[in-house]
Amino acid sequence: MKPFTQLNGLVCPLDRANVDTDAIIPKQFLKSIKRSGFGPNLFDEWRYLDHGEPGMDNSKRQINPEFVLNFPRYAGAQVLLARDNFGCGSSREHAPWAIEDYGFRAVIAPSFADIFFNNCFKNGLLPIVLSTEVVDQLFSEAEATEGYQLAIDLEQQTVTTPAGQSFSFDITAHRKHCLLNGLDEIGLTLAHAEEIRVFEEKRKAQQPWLFV
Repeated sequence: MKPFTQLNGLVCPLDRANVDTDAIIPKQFLKSIKRSGFGPNLFDEWRYLDHGEPGMDNSKRQINPEFVLNFPRYAGAQVLLARDNFGCGSSREHAPWAIEDYGFRAVIAPSFADIFFNNCFKNGLLPIVLSTEVVDQLFSEAEATEGYQLAIDLEQQTVTTPAGQSFSFDITAHRKHCLLNGLDEIGLTLAHAEEIRVFEEKRKAQQPWLFV
C-alpha cells in the first residue's frame, strides 16, 4: 500500500449526492480480485454512452462528454470532491480499488457510507469529512477555477486552498499511522514478524506435540 503523507492535487468535483458503489464500479466488473485494472471502468455507466463489460477496449468506446471525469480540465485529478453519503450501497471493496486505480488519492465529502469509508483506509485512499458549508465552497472554487488544486497534509490533518485558507479534518491515530506508513492489515502484522517468530518458537518448545 502506498504511504500517504502530503498531496498537492488537482480537484475533480462530482456534484452528485448518494453515489453508490454500483455507480462507482458496476457489478459486471467484480469478477477480478487483483485490486488493479479497475480505473478504466470507474463510474463506467456515467463515463461511457454504451454498456461496459470486462475485457472491452475502452479506447474504442464512446465517452459521455457531459460527465465531469471526461472534461479535459480534470485530466490527472487526484482529489475527488463529492457530496453527501458517498459510497453507499453494497460493501464491495472494488469501489475504493477503482477510485485509487484511476489515480485519486483522496476523496472529500460531507459524509460517507460507513463500510466504504472503512475500506478506503485499507487501500491507501484518504476519505476526508468536511462540513457541507466548506464542501459547498470548494465546489464553487473548483468549478470556477481551471487547474484548482488542494494541498492535503495528513500529518497536520489539514486541507488548504490555493488562497491559503485551511480546514482541519479528523482521523483516528491508528488510521493515520497506517496511511502515513503505507500499512494495511497484512503490513501491520508483518511489522511484528520478529515477535511472532519468538512466540512460535516458545510455543513449539512448550507444546511440541502441536507441531508434529
